[in-house]
Amino acid sequence: MNHPIHRVLRFEIVGPYTLRVWFEDGAEQTVDFAPVLGGELLGPLRDPALFRQVRLDPEAHTLVWPNGADFDPETLYNWPQYFEEFAARVKQWQLAPT
Repeated sequence: MNHPIHRVLRFEIVGPYTLRVWFEDGAEQTVDFAPVLGGELLGPLRDPALFRQVRLDPEAHTLVWPNGADFDPETLYNWPQYFEEFAARVKQWQLAPT
């Protein structure tokens, strides 16, 4: 199976939980993370100060946060394709008994 490997070149914070992401092939994607910020790993990113600490990992070529959260570059590249599934999972987590 042959599939493209996407690499994030740079990003810009454009809203409270929204980033514009540029890729190696010239494509760009605006990603609103707010609906998917839930669970143990991504939930803490609801803290605006932590969310703004996003960095570009020079080895993995993707976005990373100090708490260990990250997203596969392919997921970011094809965000519209994955968004609904991620948002549905977060809703399930929120409804699950603790």
